[in-house]
Amino acid sequence: MIYINAENHIYGRLSAYVAKQLLQGEEVTIVNASKVVITGKRSYILDKFNHRRDIGSVRKGPYYPKTPDAILRRAIRGMLPVKTSHGLEAFKRCTVYSNIPKSLQNNDFIKVDRAININATGFITLGEISKILGEVNEQ
Repeated sequence: MIYINAENHIYGRLSAYVAKQLLQGEEVTIVNASKVVITGKRSYILDKFNHRRDIGSVRKGPYYPKTPDAILRRAIRGMLPVKTSHGLEAFKRCTVYSNIPKSLQNNDFIKVDRAININATGFITLGEISKILGEVNEQ
């Protein structure tokens, strides 16, 4: 069982690391998904997420998530072969939380060194994206 504190981790690099661990049979729990960062120009990132949300229809989809934990979980799902039984089982071993739940506060969390953000500027967090997309559930 791997516990990851995702605070100040880069979205894509963290997702790739977690997908690889899941395919190797590990169970992965990620906390602080609202503090994961996406590097790049803020306006471009927001336009990209708003464009994804506007594709399709309400009845037919595609359905893009608005909460930080669901956004990160969808990115991980995109890196797994979920149309096969092996990939689907791997995806089920992934758990993502927006914050640190009380039941997990006593665990030792790791940080993925190659996924840590070192930029002082030029990024936006999943929590900020979630607020802009219209998620009203704040914990």
